[in-house]
Formats: sequence, C-alpha cells, structure tokens
Amino acid sequence: MIPILIRLFLVLFFIFLIDWYSYQAFKTLFPNQSWIKIGFWVISVFVYLFVAYGFLTFNRSNLSLNFGRLISLLVLSLIPKLIILGLLFGEDFIRFLTGTYQSVSGNSEGDFLPERRKFVSQIALVLSAIPFLGILHGVLVGKYRYRVINHTLEFDDLPAAFDGFTITQISDIHSGSFDNKKKLEYGIDLINKQESDVILFTGDLVNNHSKEMEPWIESFKKLKAPMGKYSILGNHDYGDYMTWPSQEAKEANMERLYEIHEELGFRLLRNESVKLQKLALSGVEAAGASIDLLGVENWGKGFGQYGDLKKTTANLSDQSFKILMSHDPSHFDEEVKNFSQFIHLTLSGHTHGMQFGIEIPGFIKWSPASLRYPKWAGMYEELGRYLHVNRGFGFLAFPGRVGIWPEITVLKLKKK
Repeated sequence: MIPILIRLFLVLFFIFLIDWYSYQAFKTLFPNQSWIKIGFWVISVFVYLFVAYGFLTFNRSNLSLNFGRLISLLVLSLIPKLIILGLLFGEDFIRFLTGTYQSVSGNSEGDFLPERRKFVSQIALVLSAIPFLGILHGVLVGKYRYRVINHTLEFDDLPAAFDGFTITQISDIHSGSFDNKKKLEYGIDLINKQESDVILFTGDLVNNHSKEMEPWIESFKKLKAPMGKYSILGNHDYGDYMTWPSQEAKEANMERLYEIHEELGFRLLRNESVKLQKLALSGVEAAGASIDLLGVENWGKGFGQYGDLKKTTANLSDQSFKILMSHDPSHFDEEVKNFSQFIHLTLSGHTHGMQFGIEIPGFIKWSPASLRYPKWAGMYEELGRYLHVNRGFGFLAFPGRVGIWPEITVLKLKKK
C-alpha cells in the first residue's frame, strides 16, 4: 500500500506543478478577477480527487466507463495546460536571459526578472483552447465518427475469377468500451452498405472478458457478406490482462468467446486457413478459382506470440494466392514479409493509431503510434507484399478519438 501512496503522491505533485505553472497565465491576464483564479484551483482540486480515486481503485482487468471518464478528464485537463506551460517556459527563459544581461551590464532596475507580458499569456490560452476543443470533440463525437477508406490493389497472379473481389476489414471492436447503441448500429449499417464479398475481423473483440460482448451480440449479428465472415483473435481476447480465480475460469472465458464468434456468424481462424472459392457461370467450381484465407492467433513483438504461421500454411501450395489476417502489424516485419511462402496481403489492426494524431492526405500523417510501430495505419508495401493496418472500429481506455477516426476498410482486388 505504501508504494502505491508514494506513486500517487508523485503523480499528484507532477500534476500540481503543471497547474501552478499554467496558473501564472491566468494570474497575469486576470489580476483582479478572483473568481476566475479560485475557479481554476477548484477545478484542479476536483481533478486531483478524481485521479486519486482512479489510481487507488485501478484494475486493468476492468477498464470500466468510469476509468474512461478519468482518462478523459486527465487528458482534457493536462494537454491544454502543457501548451500553456511550453509557451510560458519559453517566455521565462527569455526573461531570465534579459535579467541576467541587465544585471551584468549594470542596467538592472527593480526586480531581476522583467514582468510577464500579457500578450504571451493571451496567446498561450488561445492556443490551449485548440487541443481542448479537439479532445472534447473526440470524446463526444469522434469515437463514433466512422469513415470508410477504400483501397484498390492489383496483382499479376490474382485468379481471374476474383478480379473485382471486395473485402471489408474491421478491427479492434473492444466491445467493453461501447456506450451508445444507436451510434454503434450506425457503424454496423455502414459496414453492410459496402456490400463486400467477405467481411474480415482482425481481432480484439473485447477488452478483457467475453461477457463484455454479450449486450452487443444482436447488433453485430446483423453483419452480412455473401461469401462469409471470418475472424481472428487479438491480444486483448485471451484474458491475459485479468487476474482470474483459477485457470479453469480463464479457459471457460475463452470457450465462451469462441462461442460468441460462432453466434455472430464469424468463422474464427486459429492458425488455420480456408479456401474462398468462386463458381463459374455454369455453377461448376471454376478451375483454380480460389484464394487461401489465412488466420493466425495473436503474434506481436512485446505481446503474446500464439500465432504459428508455419502451421497455418503447412498444407498450402506455394503458388496459391494468400491473404493473411494477423492482429499485430509487427508480425509483418518480424516474420511475414520474409516468410518462405509468398503472402500477398496481410490485414492487421492493434495500434488504433493511438486514437490521436493528425492526418491530412497528401500533407501529413502522424500519431504517437508511429514511435512504437513503423507501420501503424494504412497501406504499406514491401518486397512485393502488402500490409494494411486498420485504425480500429472501437476504442480503448481513452473514450475518444482525435484526428484518427474509427475505420471501415474496403479493399478491392484487381488482376493486373
């Protein structure tokens, strides 16, 4: 208990330092408005109490809505203040240099440091309002702001019968985080409106426990695709982040998760493959008109490595056209791109694009996720192999999305 209290004290002290520095801007701009300065500290104390409560009751196995609200409050409170802090620190550095020069040159009058300039504090508050409003939008609107992203890929060896074949990929549902059925079902309807040949789900159905999906089964059962729906597991699906009363309880949870995939109409692929086949106009199976769909269990650098690519491809022809579902994009760099069998297209998720970033097509594409994953969102090509990283359908921990919107991917395959 004592180490926890020490960590809590350090966290609160760090937050207090940020608040104290940010408060200087309010004090400079509103020297005679006591109610504004008092209000600043009342809100800050409320944040401290919420942080203390969340810190002392935190349980990674139960990422509840209350925990999400705590994260939202922290992000809304701290990020704008960090903007203020950065500008004020820059001003203070210049004030220090000015004061030092005046002291050395003998021109110093009055205090060592010149007074703060109001316009710097004004700029700081205005700039801090931008991320505040962006984060607020991300919490209230952005987490359900589904967008459809289309990609067309051409291959020399795509079977002719699959020319124009369409795939809808969704990933990272994280059903334990949903809080609005109407907006969720809008996203499900949007998936169905794509009318793709298959729907592929690339892992993380839940945050930790299979029961999180129970309220949403009827909604996700509405997903339709004429050539089937297929799925894999993600790192959160195994219950590895929970403390279970027994190994039997953990295994029972996994069995229930397998059942839920079946109830949803998804064929769960666990280190196995299936053939997707097209029929000729006569109704007879067209010669060679099939592609191999592969699904591995989670394999991630720094995460669980349950995936077995050799087992998955053991009975496949080297010449067949292959699509792989693998939750974590690090698998592509570590194994897939140099694998003995040529895998044409890999579909991943996992990163969520950190649910925060800036994307302006043709100009900028950045997220903190890029610091951990070189391939963190969108389409990549290396050694003639393609990787697509979906930005995720749901959200986790922080109940919002800022600049990185929930994604429904539609991929069209064309014969070159």
